[in-house]
Amino acid sequence: MATMLWVFNALADALTLKGELTQGSLIRGQLPAGSQVWLDNKPINISETGQFVFGFGRDAQLEHQLTWQSNHGDEHNETITLSKRTYEEQRIEGVASKYVSPSKEVFERIRKDNQQIASARSNNDDRLDFTQDFIWPAEGPISGVYGSRRVFNGTPKRPHFGLDVAGPTGTPVFAPADGIVTLFESDMYYSGGTMIIDHGYGVTSTFLHLSKGLVAAGTRVKQGDLVAEIGATGRVTGAHLDWRINWFKERLDPALLVPER
Repeated sequence: MATMLWVFNALADALTLKGELTQGSLIRGQLPAGSQVWLDNKPINISETGQFVFGFGRDAQLEHQLTWQSNHGDEHNETITLSKRTYEEQRIEGVASKYVSPSKEVFERIRKDNQQIASARSNNDDRLDFTQDFIWPAEGPISGVYGSRRVFNGTPKRPHFGLDVAGPTGTPVFAPADGIVTLFESDMYYSGGTMIIDHGYGVTSTFLHLSKGLVAAGTRVKQGDLVAEIGATGRVTGAHLDWRINWFKERLDPALLVPER
């Protein structure tokens, strides 16, 4: 999807926002060096050179207040109005019952998996890798979209928060932007082979259902580096890559960051 560029108060204290003003979007901003910025009265981390980032979840409210203050004290306010989205419903049959309604015996395993993922997404590193134009991490047809609600064997589940790219097991997976690998686990209960790449300031990519990870946690990667292979591990009905973008706990739409196919 095409990225929009929005400029507010085109003066010495100009604010520039890059991204779709819609639910599910990652928004990257630029202010003069030394500025401060708040979203809905909550401070946002900003670099020494004035770069910052924030995101809006699947069902985010449509109006938000952005406030910024220049290094010489002038304060500005702008109302950010998002467009509302509608989402698909996807019905999937043939999912093993243990994944639809896990037994009590596996709840502890699921809890530990979730703790590991939350920890890997909680970093607030001051790297500016997120400012890059992201690339697709894999080739293949899109088999699932962000925001869609899946119905497994007739049972409605949580919305899908990723972008699915179908491909045979072993299909290469590449880093969509520079970053540091903060997690690789080969066998998580729901997501199977799972990798997280931190792009700085709370922005992360998560890759699910991998057959193989080719870089370990702690590895610095560059955009386009080969990092993993597509698989059919965890809760799946076929081999594919489930790519997710987060800004801390906000689950965002990867399709809004890459060119349309």
